[in-house]
Amino acid sequence: MNKPLSSDQRCEKTPADALPVKPVSGRDTDFMVDGWRVFKIMAEFVSGFETMSETGPAVTVFGSTREAPGSIGYALARNAGALLAREGFAVITGGGPGAMEAANRGAQEAGGISIGFNISLPNQQRPNRYIDNGRLVTFQYFFVRKVMFLKYSQAFIALPGGFGTLDEVSEAITLIQTGKSARFPVILIGRAYWDGFYGWVRDTMCGSHGYIDTSDLDFIYLEDDLDRVVPIIRSFYPEGYSLNF
Repeated sequence: MNKPLSSDQRCEKTPADALPVKPVSGRDTDFMVDGWRVFKIMAEFVSGFETMSETGPAVTVFGSTREAPGSIGYALARNAGALLAREGFAVITGGGPGAMEAANRGAQEAGGISIGFNISLPNQQRPNRYIDNGRLVTFQYFFVRKVMFLKYSQAFIALPGGFGTLDEVSEAITLIQTGKSARFPVILIGRAYWDGFYGWVRDTMCGSHGYIDTSDLDFIYLEDDLDRVVPIIRSFYPEGYSLNF
């Protein structure tokens, strides 16, 4: 029987000359096509706006694509989707597998609105089957997809995840800090997972170096209890829900 790999072994770097060559999705080599690309970008914005135009308050749930059905992380995402749906929030995810599938599944099972913002990737990420009919938008461009997440979400819930989850969290924090977006809660679920990241932001970025202010942290929450999520969200909207920009 093979022994399981340690965490150090799993994250050991592969020599550069042994790395596989990964295709780049949708890259054109002719710079003359850039003018036409503008229309593709516009079409993605229009598709997203039309899909979301009458959705109402929504919350985006992020998390790892690698969560398998039956795992603790999958169950957590599924419970989060169901909780939000029962409280009247549409649930938005990145539309793919893992935690995204679980959150969409939980929303559907609870009778709520389940939305997927899928992204075209070289490995052909397929949308999960728990997205409502007419509620799937597939994007070629990450930046267009990010606009949709940020514009229509009354909160971000970040479950344990990888670079994609961290990217979306960082984007939201930056836009809120700079005033490009209205303030909304960014809720990190799983203290054991997020505590190192949050502690570094609080103690090093803010405390030791002063690169950010303490006020830049007052919309970021570190929680273990899903039941805390809805009260946090509602506290940001005493006068009703609105778009972020």
